[in-house]
Amino acid sequence: MKEKLQRILDKVVQAIRNVPWGRIVGVASKKSKQMGSIAFKEMKQVKVENPVKSVGMKLFLMFFVSILFFVLTVGMISYSVSKNVIKNKVSASSLQTVTQAGQKLDFLYQTFDEVSLQIMLNKDLQDLLTSIPTLDPSSYEALDVTRQLTEKLNVVTFSNKAIKTLHLYRPDGKLIVITGSGGTAFSDNSSTNDWFKKIVENGGKVTWLDSKVKGYSSSSTNTFAIGRVMRNTLTNSTSAILLIELSTDLLTKEITGMSLGDDSKVVITNTENKYIANKEISELEKDSAVKLTKEQLEEEHGSFITKDDHLVAYYKSSVSGWNLVGDIPVSALVKDAKKIFNYTLLIALFAAIAAVLIGLFVARMIGRPLINLRNLMQQGAKGKLTVRANYKTQDEIGQLGASFDVMMQQITTLVQQTSTSAQAVFETAQELTNSSKVTATAAREIAVATDEISNGAGGLATESERGNELTYHIGEQMKQVIEANLEMGTAAADVQSSSEQGTKYMTELISKTNLTEEMIRSMVDKVDNLKDSTRSIRKILDVLNNMTKQTNILSLNATIEAARAGAAGKGFMVVADEIRKLADQSRQSIDVVGQITETITKEIDETVKVLSTATPIFQEQILAVKEADTIFKQVTNHMGGFITQLSTVSDSISTLEQSQVVLSDAMTNVSAVAEESLATSEEVASLSSEQLSISDGLVKLSDKLDQLSKSLNDTLSKFEV
Repeated sequence: MKEKLQRILDKVVQAIRNVPWGRIVGVASKKSKQMGSIAFKEMKQVKVENPVKSVGMKLFLMFFVSILFFVLTVGMISYSVSKNVIKNKVSASSLQTVTQAGQKLDFLYQTFDEVSLQIMLNKDLQDLLTSIPTLDPSSYEALDVTRQLTEKLNVVTFSNKAIKTLHLYRPDGKLIVITGSGGTAFSDNSSTNDWFKKIVENGGKVTWLDSKVKGYSSSSTNTFAIGRVMRNTLTNSTSAILLIELSTDLLTKEITGMSLGDDSKVVITNTENKYIANKEISELEKDSAVKLTKEQLEEEHGSFITKDDHLVAYYKSSVSGWNLVGDIPVSALVKDAKKIFNYTLLIALFAAIAAVLIGLFVARMIGRPLINLRNLMQQGAKGKLTVRANYKTQDEIGQLGASFDVMMQQITTLVQQTSTSAQAVFETAQELTNSSKVTATAAREIAVATDEISNGAGGLATESERGNELTYHIGEQMKQVIEANLEMGTAAADVQSSSEQGTKYMTELISKTNLTEEMIRSMVDKVDNLKDSTRSIRKILDVLNNMTKQTNILSLNATIEAARAGAAGKGFMVVADEIRKLADQSRQSIDVVGQITETITKEIDETVKVLSTATPIFQEQILAVKEADTIFKQVTNHMGGFITQLSTVSDSISTLEQSQVVLSDAMTNVSAVAEESLATSEEVASLSSEQLSISDGLVKLSDKLDQLSKSLNDTLSKFEV
């Protein structure tokens, strides 16, 4: 039933989405006055628990907010775009106007610059100024030169009405002459004034001096000035300092004729953002309200918007370096654009009225039928299935009402069928309860028997597991015995092989020992022969020794005879002397050979002794080797018999191992069967317990089904069919 109610609500939402809003708005625009009063009456008749949560109110708010939002958005965007367009256009035109005015002022500045240049290049003035330093200030010539200078400068001031006063100073700052409208200087020496220093530091270039409220002379007010160092064209030396004082009204007149729009303001400022010219004379020498940054002061011209929403355009003079600044409030520029904003508010008001009418119309066409249908659903939810909507319209709401009537008819049929089925379920539940009790009793008896089988299978599994473990330990010990037997057989084979190899070595050692004995005997014989040879050598050495003695005697006799012969025997004496020397050398050699022979004789005697001592040892060694050979042969024979016995033991152990493997497999199978039997019995016991619990649960479910069938009958009895 909840699912059907949910489907009905989904159809309601879909019907709201499919409402032909265009047609509704068209009808509302034609019959807005008639529908207004009718809609209010209908809204009073409709019972709404919470008007804010109703569909009609939501649609009304949606139309109202959407229309106002789009109208206000379009209006504000139009106002913002038009405001930006006006600012951009006015900014460009203001910059162009300020630039043109600045160029016009440059022409005026250039005129004053040329006037100062003409004064500096005037040859008569140059000559007069050159003669001043050579004259006594109190002399007539000095007064005459001053008069001539005054006359020539008066010609300049009278020809140019813009010039108020014209000053000439010596390089040391002392006043030479001042002309103009009766002006006089503040002091006779101006070298300490900042403007004088500025002119001197600027060299021969023209220097533009800021406006002063009190002027640069005692009789002038509201003036600005230009200054120049006057140099002699021949010597290039400084002859005087020229100061031309001009009325600020010239600049004020120029900026007064300029207009950038309502509430606009045009001023001239210097590089320190102080006023040079302003419509308000009292503002001169004060800080400007619009301050240009360092980067902007370096630019030729430009425009920007200040933080207080003022449009500023500026132009920097290439002649004087002063800035012509135009300032106009953005609010004055865009005051005409506010009409768009006012029209937007007016249209938004009409849109709000239209949204109210459309919302009321929608509330009447959609909200009232939906509220009626909601009330019918609430009655149906309370059990009254006889309610019907009986809508006759062919739109989505009429289709929704028809679907509601069909739903209520189907629910009525369903309740009637459910009531019949509930009675049958009640009877079946009683039969199921009886059968469940019988099944539960049988399940308890099966569970008891299964527990006894499970206990017996558990004992069998335990014993088989113990037998399997014993068989496993026996198998492990048999493996160790087999491994030890294999190691003993390997060791015996190694011992037999070693004894056979030792026997071969002993045989070779006996043969080599016999050869060594024969060689020793041969060495003894040869040493005896060598001993006899040394005796013969000694006899020969005795003979040679005697011959040497005889030779010495003969050489002595020859020497005596040669001495007797005198001079004739000198040569024979030399020969005899040489023979004597040769005999001495022979005797010495014979002594050396005798010594060597004695040494050889001693070594031979010692060798004979050693060989005599070694001979019995070699004979004993031969006997020991022969005995060792006999022992090795006996070991070889015994190891052969031992290996034969080890082979017999290995065969017996292999047979025993095979029997143990068969026994182990049998015990494993017994253990597996026992475990399987135990698992099966436990599973059967578990199934029996589960069956018992299911039987108990089935009894409970049957009781619960009995209660539910009774409760279903009680519930169905509440419906009015």
